Amino acid sequence: MVSILVKLVFPQPPSVLLNAMSVIYLASSAIGGFSELRGNNMPYSKFLNQTNDSPKQFLTKEPKEGTTKVPSRWGMLICYTPAFLASVAMFLLFPHDCIRMLMLKSALAFHFFKRVFEVSFIHKYSSNMVLSTAIIISINYLSNTTSMVYAQYLSQGLVEPPIDLKYIGFLLFLIGISGNFYHHYLLSQLREKGEKKYKIPSGGLFGLVICPHYLFEIIEFLGFSFISQTLHALSVSIGTMLYLVGRSYATRQWYLSKQDDFPPNVKALIPYLF
Repeated sequence: MVSILVKLVFPQPPSVLLNAMSVIYLASSAIGGFSELRGNNMPYSKFLNQTNDSPKQFLTKEPKEGTTKVPSRWGMLICYTPAFLASVAMFLLFPHDCIRMLMLKSALAFHFFKRVFEVSFIHKYSSNMVLSTAIIISINYLSNTTSMVYAQYLSQGLVEPPIDLKYIGFLLFLIGISGNFYHHYLLSQLREKGEKKYKIPSGGLFGLVICPHYLFEIIEFLGFSFISQTLHALSVSIGTMLYLVGRSYATRQWYLSKQDDFPPNVKALIPYLF
């Protein structure tokens, strides 16, 4: 395994901060994914207002009385806008002198631009969002974005990995962001304006998995790590994957409990497997 990594990633730059962030994010994401599997779901979207009538596997803790909530659109903008602004600022703060750095910064900026665009013009909302949840998600995205670019900056001038994956990574990114957008669009078309009831998604890969948008998001983050080829970007990608595995499982369990006609052959994340 070590010999394979040597061929695929840059040497780790001597940064205690970066090393600590890699370990912390990977560990916290794994814990978060496991918590989702156990039913302790992060309280947003369909998991915000679980009640005692819900099955035990998804009894999300009710927000404490007096918890500040904001409209979901504003909450999601809080999640993504700081990371988008930071990704644009990275072009000024870390001037690139190689195509790899340019590709990484461009991919991150476009990723969060798409998120802000979807929140503003595509998604439809039926509830509020806990402000503290939005802030936690925002800090997570902001720190990952800036740290991935910083890791790439520190790697400039180091010996390039023997196997160059940046163009494959950019292709993965394009596939991931296209598939993610398409399935987000399908989700937005499920409900008419003002309708709040959740429906079983259809179209695209929804006939095979309930969270194809998460599957393509994982592909996106693998694209980031392939473009970057730093250990830090790899840790962010693996951490994201671990969390979304748990979140997708919880989402499928939610649909099974709420929709009597949910097709049992529809998996959570990976067609035919999981």
